[in-house]
Amino acid sequence: MIKRNFSRRELIASLTGGMGSVALAGMFADEALAAAAATTAPAAPKFPNFPPKAKSNIVLFMRGGPSQLDMFDPKPALLKYQGQRPSSVDLRTERTTGGLLPSPFEFKQYGRGGVHVSSLLPNIASVIDDICVIKSTYTFNPTHTPGCSLFHTGNIAATRPSMGSWISYGLGSVNKNLPGFVVLNPVPQGDLGLSRSGFLPAKHQGTHFDDSVVEPDKMIKYLQNKDLDREKQRRQLDLIQSLNQEHERSFGQDEFLDGRIQSMETAYAMQFEAMDVFDIRKESQATREMYGDTHFAHGCLMARRLVERGVRTVHVFYGPGQPWDDHSKIEKNLKERCPDMDKACAALIKDLKQRGLLDECLVTWGGEFGRTPVSESGDGRDHNPYGFTTWMAGGGVKGGMSYGETDEFGFKAVEKSVSVHDLHATMLNQLGIDHLKLTYRYAGRDFRLTDVYGEVVRDILA
Repeated sequence: MIKRNFSRRELIASLTGGMGSVALAGMFADEALAAAAATTAPAAPKFPNFPPKAKSNIVLFMRGGPSQLDMFDPKPALLKYQGQRPSSVDLRTERTTGGLLPSPFEFKQYGRGGVHVSSLLPNIASVIDDICVIKSTYTFNPTHTPGCSLFHTGNIAATRPSMGSWISYGLGSVNKNLPGFVVLNPVPQGDLGLSRSGFLPAKHQGTHFDDSVVEPDKMIKYLQNKDLDREKQRRQLDLIQSLNQEHERSFGQDEFLDGRIQSMETAYAMQFEAMDVFDIRKESQATREMYGDTHFAHGCLMARRLVERGVRTVHVFYGPGQPWDDHSKIEKNLKERCPDMDKACAALIKDLKQRGLLDECLVTWGGEFGRTPVSESGDGRDHNPYGFTTWMAGGGVKGGMSYGETDEFGFKAVEKSVSVHDLHATMLNQLGIDHLKLTYRYAGRDFRLTDVYGEVVRDILA
């Protein structure tokens, strides 16, 4: 019988003498095991609770903490009091900081709502009428790992399910030939802890792909089977699955095994569709030039292709590492980094809109926190969880507006504050999910993405 720690590669090889092991051995097995649930759980609740505004969502994650003060939240008082340290900015920071550091970038107002955008982001400025800039976001931890976990899971514990897993669990998959939750990252298996399914069924874990390459067979290992045709692979998989199911019947439902069974079916179906959907070279030259030719540009374009094909939720990481962690040389770093991000984000919004997809796809941009108005190392900014900027576009969110305010120096949210839990509640709401009802019973209590917090930010909804 199949053991839980018996690798799929070994199983297929034992059944076929090695033939066909390439295509089915590598895809999704590790992901399913990594997020296997610890208890038997009830069936997924029936969602949506009400007619959704959005059918899918895309999260653009700027890991490291992008500076709101240099992109979306101008503060003239920084120049007026440059180098000084008023009592209102004497907040606890992760590292030693100095006086106030003004932004070197010029801000102008754009669109029908006069939204402030800096000179770093001319392309985002051109689509600002489709964007709601939330200036008053705040979180609860000033360090990267727990901060990232809070943004993605609603908790500092890296073992909790990702928001993408919650969405997949609540809404299921539209396209049965593709994963419901896809993560695009230039580092293979990068940020696995931010896309795990935790105690949710293993099939809802995020599936990672390397967006630094454009060839599907390089992006996805073991994509094609050169030994067996489709019919023979189906017969082979049916044999394997029947053995798995017979084994499970002998001891009862097991989320480890259920996750593996589902992942093998997804792997089989994907090899026939992935060569098309993951190949951005099939886009027109004009479209590819609009996005650019970087890993983040590839990820944004891929995200559009995936939601177009029915993938429920896609997370695109700007990486590798923590590129927005500008403790020094922030002016130089932003000048080098922002053009890539700016171009790809604006292209995604334009592309979704011209295809009629923006109304039904919610795009969310942000990092685990922002940066301080006080300087570090003379020309950098430290981590700032007290008040920073995120933005949303499409999916029934009002465009051409800014929401909330930070204090006069841009350090702390002081008006219409939006917590990470509020952000999650709003995202779920646009997908037709009442965040209070999206629960999962585990270890004797009901859990949810927003924990015991969260309010839908209704003022930003169309």
